[in-house]
Amino acid sequence: MTRPRSIRIAALMLLGGLVVAGPAAAADAPSFQRDIVPLLKNRCAACHLTGEEPGGMALHPGGAYASLVGMPSEEVALKRVQPGDPAGSYLLHKLKGTHVEAGGVGVRMPMDGPPLNGAEIARIQAWIAAGAPRN
Repeated sequence: MTRPRSIRIAALMLLGGLVVAGPAAAADAPSFQRDIVPLLKNRCAACHLTGEEPGGMALHPGGAYASLVGMPSEEVALKRVQPGDPAGSYLLHKLKGTHVEAGGVGVRMPMDGPPLNGAEIARIQAWIAAGAPRN
C-alpha cells in the first residue's frame, strides 16, 4: 500500500528530526495577553496594583509587562522574568515556593490566596521559556 505523498513527507521530516511550525504550533505558543495577563489580573493585581506595594510591581494589565520582563528583583540577584530562562526568573520561584532556595525571602505568592495550580505555573513557565514575548 502506498501512502499519500504528504504523509510520506511528514514521516520523513519527523524521522529526520525536522519540525515545521504551522498554524497549530502558533496557536499553542504562549501568549502574554491570552495566557499571562488574566492570571496576573485575577491572582496578583489586587496586591500589586500601583507598584507602590511591597515588591514594587504594578501587575495590572497595562503595567505588568514593564514591571516584570527584564526587571531586577528587589530581593535577589535575579530578574523578575528573565526571557528564555525560567530557572533564572524570580517570579517563577515565588509562584512555585522555591524562592528561599533561590536566595529570596518572604512567602510563596500569591500571599492572600491559594497557590497557582500546576497548569497555571506551567503556562507562565512556557511563556518565559519562549522568550517572554509581549504578544
